[in-house]
Amino acid sequence: MGIYVNPGNNSFRSAVRSEIYVDKTKMLCILNKALNTENRYFAVSRARRFGKSMAAGMIDAYYSRGCESRELFSGYEISKTEDYEKYLNKFNVLHFDVASFYNGIRNSDEMISKMDKTLLSEMKAEFPYLEEYECSSVPDALKTVYIHDKIQFVVIIDEWECIIRDAKDNEKLIMDYLRYLRGFFKTEESKQFLALGYLTGILPVKKMEGESALNNFEEYTMIRPKALSDYFGFTEDEVRGLCEDYNIDIEMVKQWYDGYIMKRVMPKTHERVTRHIYNPQSIVMVMRNSVMESYWKNTGAFRGLNDFIALNEKGLKDDVIRMLAGERCKVDVSTFQNDLTSYTSKDDVLTALIHMGYLGYDSDTEEAFIPNTEVAEVFESAIKVGEWSDIRDALNKSDELLKATWEGDSGKVADAIAKSQQNYASIINFHDENDLACAVMMSYYTAKKYYYIKRELPAGRGFADIAFIPRREGEKPAMIVELKWDKSAETALDQIKDKDYYGALSDYNDKMLLVGINYSKKTGEYSCKIEER
Repeated sequence: MGIYVNPGNNSFRSAVRSEIYVDKTKMLCILNKALNTENRYFAVSRARRFGKSMAAGMIDAYYSRGCESRELFSGYEISKTEDYEKYLNKFNVLHFDVASFYNGIRNSDEMISKMDKTLLSEMKAEFPYLEEYECSSVPDALKTVYIHDKIQFVVIIDEWECIIRDAKDNEKLIMDYLRYLRGFFKTEESKQFLALGYLTGILPVKKMEGESALNNFEEYTMIRPKALSDYFGFTEDEVRGLCEDYNIDIEMVKQWYDGYIMKRVMPKTHERVTRHIYNPQSIVMVMRNSVMESYWKNTGAFRGLNDFIALNEKGLKDDVIRMLAGERCKVDVSTFQNDLTSYTSKDDVLTALIHMGYLGYDSDTEEAFIPNTEVAEVFESAIKVGEWSDIRDALNKSDELLKATWEGDSGKVADAIAKSQQNYASIINFHDENDLACAVMMSYYTAKKYYYIKRELPAGRGFADIAFIPRREGEKPAMIVELKWDKSAETALDQIKDKDYYGALSDYNDKMLLVGINYSKKTGEYSCKIEER
C-alpha cells in the first residue's frame, strides 16, 4: 500500500465515519459498467467543494488491491448490486494530484520529470521486480506490471487541468504535459493495461488543436452532468432528509443554498430529469452549526471572482447587476475554450463562472443566474473590494434606503432610489417596469440580510411586484413594494390594497409596510408612498 500506488481506504473510511455521510456508492455501478470498454474514460469537472475528492477516495477504496474494503462498503448501495464482489479490490490503482506536484516546485519546466520520478519510485517500491526493467516513465512501468502480473490499472488524476489553468502562459509545459498524458490514455499499450481512466478538475477538457491526449474522454460537467448528476453535491431529497434529522427549516436552506440545476436525459425512456444540487460542504456546515451563512465565501472564493470581474468584458457588468437583482441572462456556452486565457466575449467569462460554481445554468433556456443567497454574498464581497466602484457605492447606500423605508419616510426613500439609479444609469437603460424593478431590487440589495426577496410573488388577486419576507419572524416588518411607470405612487399603493397583495404575508408579522413607488420617465423623478398595516 502506497501514497500513489495501490492506496488504502483511509480517505473513504474517514468520509463514512464523519457525522454526516450521504451514500454515493451507487456511482461505482456506472464505473463498473464502463470497465474495459470504449467508455472507460471519465473526465469529471465540478466547482470546488462539490465532492470530487470524496468520490476519488471512494474509487480508491473500492478498486485498490492495497486494501480490503468489504466491511467498509457493507450496507451501502454498491454492496447490494450483482457485480459488487466481482470488482472489489481487484485492480492496481494509480492515484495522484497534479496540483500537489505543481505547487511544490520552483522551476515549472522540471515539473513533469519530477512528478514522473516520484511516481516511478513508488511504482518500484510496490513492484520490486521493476528494478530489473528499464522503465522510462510511469506509463512504461504500468505496461510492464500488466505484462508481468496480468492485472490492469485504474488511473485517477485529481486536478488534472492544474497545469493548463495555473501555467496558462507556458505553452511548452502544457504541450509536454499533454504528451505525457498520452502514455496513460492514448497508446496501444494503454488499451491493454488501463481498465479505467478517471480525471477530476474544475474546468472541462481544454479544446486544443494538434493534441488529442484526451479526446477519448467523456465529459461530465456543471453544464452537462449526464449520468453523474446525482453523485457530486447533495440532491434535494438528500438535503430534505438531513433537514428532518437535524430539525432545520428546508425552505430556509433552499433560499440559502439551492439553485444549481443539473439536467439529463434518461436512457431508454428518454425522460428529461431535473435535479437541484446543493454544495455538500455548505449543507454539512449548516447541519452541524444550525447557522445559515456563506460558508463558500470563507474559502476565499470572492477573491477568485474578482479576477473575472476585473476583465470587464463588454456587457458583463450589465449582466451581473441584473443577475444580482434576481434576473436571468442568456449565455452562449459553446465558444468557451475551457481555459482561463482565451476569453473572446462576456459569454466566455460567464461560462467559466458557471463551471466554477459562481453561476447556475439552465440548459433548457440557456440562461445563467446567481443560484442562491450564499453565492450572492460572494458576489457582494467581490464587488466591495473590486474595481466596480459605482456599484460598490450603491450597495453601501442600500442600508440607508432600508432604514428610511422602515421609518416610513417616503421622501427619503424616493431620494435614495433616485441617487442609487445614478450609479446604475450607465448599465440599466430605463425602458419599462422591468428595468425599474431591476433598479429598485439593486437599491434594496442589502435587505437580503433581513429578508427573502421575491419578484412577482403570487398574492391576493394577482402578483406583487416585490415581496420582502422576514428571515426571522418578529425581527423586521414584512413589506410589499408595488412599482408604477409614469403613473403615481398612490396608484401603486391602491393596487396593493385593492388586490389584497398583503394577504400573502399576513402570517409573517404583526407589522407590515405597503410601499408604492412611481418613476416618471418624463421628469426622471421618483415618488413614494408608504403605509403601515
